[in-house]
Amino acid sequence: MKTTKRDDYISWDAYFMGIAVLSAMRSKDPGTQVGACIVGADKKILSMGYNGMPTGCDDDHMPWAREGDPLETKYLYVCHAEFNAILNSGARDLKGSTLYVTLFPCNECTKAIIQSGIKHVVYMEDKYADTDAIAASKKMLDMTNITYTQYIPENKTISINL
Repeated sequence: MKTTKRDDYISWDAYFMGIAVLSAMRSKDPGTQVGACIVGADKKILSMGYNGMPTGCDDDHMPWAREGDPLETKYLYVCHAEFNAILNSGARDLKGSTLYVTLFPCNECTKAIIQSGIKHVVYMEDKYADTDAIAASKKMLDMTNITYTQYIPENKTISINL
């Protein structure tokens, strides 16, 4: 019988990013699935979200296309994961919290991040780094002293058996 704690547990960053990744799996977006998890300074989860249509908008009757007439594409309708996580917080105080998100936040989500009081962003991918939207995001985050760091996975795989 082992008398010391196990040493193969996952880190806090892996745990919270794992929850963001798992949240992303709820997204019905056929192109990009994004998840977010907001965590307080005490390491307690305050909220989660994923990218999807607004509540009450039937996913089966909304457009999911990436190209074409703007009213027939997803972009004017989809709520981003970060925005959903902030809204899902139920007006909890998010000041000083950390946002774990699978994709670097766009400029619109960054505005909500700033306004909500989140102070640190941990992101997994930055695949739109060369866009004006991400340049604007980073400019606003830097101006407001909100830090952001890329999450580098310690393990490539975390398995969950259900």
